[in-house]
Amino acid sequence: MDVLLTVVVPVYAVEGYLYQCLESIRAGLTAEENAKVEVIAVDDASPDSCGTMLDDYATRHGDLRVIHLEENVGLGLARNAGLAQARGSYVWFVDSDDWLPSGSVRAVLERLTENEPDVLLIDHLRVHESGRLQTDPSSPLLAGSPDLNRLIGVQHTAWNRILRREFLAKHELKFPAGWYEDVPFSNPVLIAAERLDVLNRVCYHYRVGRFGAITATRSDRHFEAFEQWDRFYAWLDGVEFDPGLRVRVFTLMISHLLVIAGNESRVHPSRRRAFFREIAALYRRHRPAGYLPPAGTPGLKHRLVAANSYAMYAALRTGYRVAGIRRRSTQRTPVVSRDLPSPPQRVKTTSLR
Repeated sequence: MDVLLTVVVPVYAVEGYLYQCLESIRAGLTAEENAKVEVIAVDDASPDSCGTMLDDYATRHGDLRVIHLEENVGLGLARNAGLAQARGSYVWFVDSDDWLPSGSVRAVLERLTENEPDVLLIDHLRVHESGRLQTDPSSPLLAGSPDLNRLIGVQHTAWNRILRREFLAKHELKFPAGWYEDVPFSNPVLIAAERLDVLNRVCYHYRVGRFGAITATRSDRHFEAFEQWDRFYAWLDGVEFDPGLRVRVFTLMISHLLVIAGNESRVHPSRRRAFFREIAALYRRHRPAGYLPPAGTPGLKHRLVAANSYAMYAALRTGYRVAGIRRRSTQRTPVVSRDLPSPPQRVKTTSLR
C-alpha cells in the first residue's frame, strides 16, 4: 500500500517527552491505516539520550525510521532533512515535545483522502505544565469555509498544517535556518495553495512553558524574527497578491513582533528598546500604501511603532501591567482547566526548542 502521510519528528533534548509523542502518532490505528503512515524521526545531534531512545524504539516497533544528523542544525533544517526522506503524498511536521490526541491521525487520513488539498489546517490546544488545556485565540478562525483572508490569521506554525509534498516541491518551499523559521514557511504555504482545506477538530496538543523552549528563553536570538519576516516579504514580492491581504499580513506581523517585545521570557528589559527600534524599521520597510492601524489598544501600539516612540510604548506597557496586577488581585480567577493525564517529568536541559 502506498504511503499517504509522512510524519516528520525533529528531535532535540526532549527525552522526558519523546515516547509520549511517538506513541501518540500511531495510537488506535488499524493495520490498514497504519500502512498508510510512515514516521521519520530526525535526531538533530541531541546532547541527551534521545538518539539512543529513537534507535531502541525503532528496534522494538519496526515502524520508525531514524535519521541521525552529525551536527546540530536547528529545527527548520532538521525538518528539511526529514522532508527529503519522506515517501508519503503528504507530510506533517510534529514537534517531539508535543503529542497528538487520540483519533487525530485517522481523522487527518480520512480528510486527505476525501478532499486531496494542497494544505490542510487543523485545530490545536495549548497545554500548560499544570495540565491545563487552553484554546488558542486564533482557533475560531478555522470555522466556516476555507477563506485565505481569514485563515492567514491562524497561528503560523508548521505543525498545524498538513502539506502535499508535490505542492511543496513545485513552489520550492522549505524551512530556513534560525529561530522563527515558521514565519517564511507557514505563511507562503497558505498563500500559494490552490486547494486549501480545514479540519476544524483538535488534532494537536501544543506544550507551552516548557523549560528550554524558545518562547521561554531570554536571548538576542529573538532578533532573528526580523530577518525571517524580511525573508517572507522577499518571497511575497515575487508573487501576485491581493492588496487587501497584504494589509492583513502586515498587521499580523507587527502584532507578532510586539508580542515578542513585551514578553519577559524572551527579550531582556535592557534589550527591549533596541527590539522596538527594529520593529519600527521593519514597519517603515514594509508598510503598505494607505495602511491604517487597527482599532483599540492594538492600533495605539501600532501608531507608537510608526512614530518610533519607545518612551510612550514603555509607559503604555507599564500602565497596562499595573492595571492588570490590580485587577487580578481583586478578582478570583475562574477555573477553566480540563483534566489531562499528568505530564511526564520535566527534564531541565539547555534545549532552545
